[in-house]
Amino acid sequence: MYKPKDSSTSPRYTGVRTFMRLEQVQTTEDVDFVVAGNPFDTAVSNRIGARGGPQHIRNSSILLRPYNPDQGINIFDFCSGVDYGDFEIVPQNIHRSYDIVAEQLAPILEKEVVPIILGGDHSISLGHLRAFAKKYGPIALVHFDSHSDTWDNYFGEKYMHGTPFRRAVEEGLIDTSHSIQVGLRGPLYGPEDLTDPVELGFQTIPMRKVRHLGQQEVMRQIHERAGNKPVFVSYDIDFVDPAFAPGTGTPEVGGPDSFEALEYIRGLHGLNIKGFDLVEVLPAYDSGEITAALASAAAYEMITLIAMRKRDRLQAKQNERLQSNF
Repeated sequence: MYKPKDSSTSPRYTGVRTFMRLEQVQTTEDVDFVVAGNPFDTAVSNRIGARGGPQHIRNSSILLRPYNPDQGINIFDFCSGVDYGDFEIVPQNIHRSYDIVAEQLAPILEKEVVPIILGGDHSISLGHLRAFAKKYGPIALVHFDSHSDTWDNYFGEKYMHGTPFRRAVEEGLIDTSHSIQVGLRGPLYGPEDLTDPVELGFQTIPMRKVRHLGQQEVMRQIHERAGNKPVFVSYDIDFVDPAFAPGTGTPEVGGPDSFEALEYIRGLHGLNIKGFDLVEVLPAYDSGEITAALASAAAYEMITLIAMRKRDRLQAKQNERLQSNF
């Protein structure tokens, strides 16, 4: 069983920085999840620097503790996990990086271990989805973002952080009939930026509609859309209003606050989630490190979902045994 160091007996400022002070071990044995970095960031259209995102999030995560009071669970009573380190990537070579990362994900997915991948810019999701689709077939995507990332190209380039989900649809990696994008907002080049993801098959809930519907209804629609399909959750930190997450490459005002941002993750409990990525954290613009604090809390809530799913399965088995005795 792998769990974090106890910061009541081992000071937080000691040791190598890992997520939540987990052991840094590249293993798929006796673990339910791994936290891994994907520090590729040379496919952006504005600010560069998200390569530092994984370590920035780890640095903040030392304040996290194993008991999640909002979900009422001690995570490591039910699951085991490690900090897997960073995936190897090739700076400025997106295609080789995709291939290398997909290859490194394969043994993790083969063991049904849930990866929580810290980016990096959003272009990295295409490589992740290639690995997941190879394991699970076309997967349901639950995507929180201020941008749909379904452009056909930018600067004439087909592979950058604004295009991964169009490429994923074209490659048959996503089951769009079970996929949804939440939080879209901000000025656009034209109305096609809104209609393109719908034409590709996604359900979209722009941020203005999110406010009109309310969080509970949005979560109901997410669950209805995803159903029982294997799910990949992609969470761009610019989904959150830049007042609460300034450290990102393409900030858009008018998003959720930090509490709401975490509630959207908590509300995913019950989905058949196979993996997560959390992208576009940019340390250089992170005033007071508040983006890192939120991002580490978001990853923590993702881990909590894994623990809750395992707890629910254990309880279901116990109930089955009790019923069989009558």
